Amino acid sequence: MKTLKQSSISLLVLALLLAPATLFAQELTADLQLLNQGEIRVGAVLDDKQDPDAEFNDRANFLVSRARLNLAFKKGGLEMLVSPQYSNIWGQQGYGDFHMFEAWAKYTLPFGLFAQIGRQALSYDDERIIGPNDWAMAAVSHDVLKLGYEGHGHKVHAILAYNQNPENLEGGTAYVNGSQPYKTMQTLWYHYDVPNIGLGASLLFMNLGVQGDEQSKHIGVFYQQMLGTHISYKPAWGEFSASYYHQMGKDSHEVPIDAWMAAAKAMVKPSKVFSFNAGYDYLSGDPYFVVPKDGNIGVVFRDKIRGFTSLYGSHHKFYGMMEFFYVSTYYHGFSPGLQNAYIGASATLAEKVSLSATYHYMATATRLEGLKMALGHCVELSASYDITKEISLSAGFSYMKGTETMDRLKRKSNKGDLRWAWINLTFTPRILNLKW
Repeated sequence: MKTLKQSSISLLVLALLLAPATLFAQELTADLQLLNQGEIRVGAVLDDKQDPDAEFNDRANFLVSRARLNLAFKKGGLEMLVSPQYSNIWGQQGYGDFHMFEAWAKYTLPFGLFAQIGRQALSYDDERIIGPNDWAMAAVSHDVLKLGYEGHGHKVHAILAYNQNPENLEGGTAYVNGSQPYKTMQTLWYHYDVPNIGLGASLLFMNLGVQGDEQSKHIGVFYQQMLGTHISYKPAWGEFSASYYHQMGKDSHEVPIDAWMAAAKAMVKPSKVFSFNAGYDYLSGDPYFVVPKDGNIGVVFRDKIRGFTSLYGSHHKFYGMMEFFYVSTYYHGFSPGLQNAYIGASATLAEKVSLSATYHYMATATRLEGLKMALGHCVELSASYDITKEISLSAGFSYMKGTETMDRLKRKSNKGDLRWAWINLTFTPRILNLKW
């Protein structure tokens, strides 16, 4: 009995001695990212409206690079991150693009409540609606206050933003041509993971305040809403996911919005080496769409905006790697929507090498007078190799055979098949890791 009491006292003394080190332990890390990417675009498209007599430009070659430093600090429930970023095209005149990609502080209480404030790269669900779009050199981050709770399989995040132009300190609250496409943003995201069965479900509600422009009847704030869900199921044999989102509200010209999208994807992995996937995306479009051979594209009658907007997602992951849709817009901004049916396969070789191939069939969501709905067929090939833990090499090739509908909608002359090749060399070393 005495021995047990002495052991208990010894453990208590040891815990008291170690407690300060545990409570006040600090960690400082620094990670570098250097990305260099080369692209070759063969069979480029030429805008007839800019210069109808210009010769067809068959190739565009260029190199781009991005350097990013992630400096992170942790102490108890406090976390901070500062991430300056520089990106440029090789040979670019001037100084490229230098800005603060992320700069935030986060404090988490022991029972799961947290607050995070500052410039942040947001990522939710499959990143279709909100994601960092890290493929783009500049990537996407938001100036927000994020409040939330995470614990026992539940995650609840509330995101609040209010943007302002500095030159308007004495000129009202108009926010035009700022770094963000919205004036205000309020988002509520809830996610639940069902224990032991690999099933997860999310609900998303977003309210965006969009500033009117000089062509609007009122230079006020017009509110748009999005409501949707994302479900994923990850059994041992693969993965299945489905999404649905609906957009409402008004645009800056006070036109009502009624648009929606739905997507489903299935992946089967019969072995550790091979996997196969198939999916379908449907994004609603504007009806009564007129596409003459010459002149402006437009709608005959427009009581509502029915063209879905994919907002702030990682667009490169969806709708084809050549990014003809929802990154570059249709001529005059109207959208006939999109149908994207795809099938693909991938292989992982020797743990460091992966290969993938995907076929897309793309069509408009609305019927066009005098034109077929088909936009084209696209084949995508990619490969990646992890040279070391800090160095990776990837490359890809995409080929698209567009249709007359594609040419008309984009108001382009496609005098050759569209081909795009890229190669990417990335370095991601950790250069500092201090604990005290």
